[in-house]
Amino acid sequence: MKKLSAYLKFLLLFLRIKWIGITSRFPPLAGGVLDEQTALMRRGQVALGEVILEQLSLDRARSGFRENFPLLKLIGGLFEKVHSTRDLSIPSPTGDLPARLYLPGTGKDYPLLVYFHGGGWVFGDIETVDNISRFFCRHLPCAVLSVDYRLAPEHPFPAAVEDAITAVEWAALHAHELNADPTRLLVAGDSAGGTLTAVVAQQALLKGTPKLAAQVLLYAATDCSSLDTPSYRLFGEKSLGLPRKDVDWFLEQYVPDAATRLDPRVSPLLSTDLQNLPPALVVTAEFDVLRDEGETYARRLQEAGVPVQLIRCNGVTHGFLSTIGLIQRSTRYFHQVIAALQKIMAPQA
Repeated sequence: MKKLSAYLKFLLLFLRIKWIGITSRFPPLAGGVLDEQTALMRRGQVALGEVILEQLSLDRARSGFRENFPLLKLIGGLFEKVHSTRDLSIPSPTGDLPARLYLPGTGKDYPLLVYFHGGGWVFGDIETVDNISRFFCRHLPCAVLSVDYRLAPEHPFPAAVEDAITAVEWAALHAHELNADPTRLLVAGDSAGGTLTAVVAQQALLKGTPKLAAQVLLYAATDCSSLDTPSYRLFGEKSLGLPRKDVDWFLEQYVPDAATRLDPRVSPLLSTDLQNLPPALVVTAEFDVLRDEGETYARRLQEAGVPVQLIRCNGVTHGFLSTIGLIQRSTRYFHQVIAALQKIMAPQA
């Protein structure tokens, strides 16, 4: 009975979310106030019973994370139609990596965006970013190669980093087979996938290959060595979707040795040299514990002479791009991300 009551409460909140979306006149995206639709969704998630990750078994935590995404589609989230999708495998020294190719049409020389999902290096797969991958494919437009990587704690650091590098190197070599242009190769990712994106960009520069056209960091963790920024102090104890306790839990699974968190492959912000990295689009969420380290990374890149565009998305929380189609502000911001990326990718005069 208690569970039924929670579901009914969530349904009522969902109807209010949709009603606000229908009646909204798109107010200015000012800072300092949590978006009304987002606040209602957070209340619905709490009503369904959020539990701190350390209180759950690993299997239950993973299944809970994964179950959220079919629900998004059911309640009105946007999953764009694309020309085609194809599942494939990327060979690696430790076993094939599952991947999915999204194509916007029948062309042969699309930009190729290699995408890494979020989930704290513990959760997630290509299914949990299906809507994000489709949006990039449809609106950039580009070929999107969404890639799975080995997850912790079964495969702690540096497994995810090794897989991400392997995937990008494979994509560069096989771009033509993916109907893509190898000279327009981008890497992108959200949350933990955004961290992998920054690390791949740094490692590709160190190795001299592949040459990347851009890196896209969506609310990425860039400094896992010290969770002590103003945004952590502001939001770490609040019910906004990513509490500090959950970040601590993710790090314990992925990189339990605190000293190892100083490695730039874990904390890319700690790299001593950021010069000559590819142009960067850095997106942060105002009500997110990871906000400040993402913005600090953008400033460090800019100081190193890297072309950077930073977009702080006001009124939203960590992971907000997954709510495109449901939360109007998320959809507006994703279109802004696309416009910024199109500008970065435009031929230089």
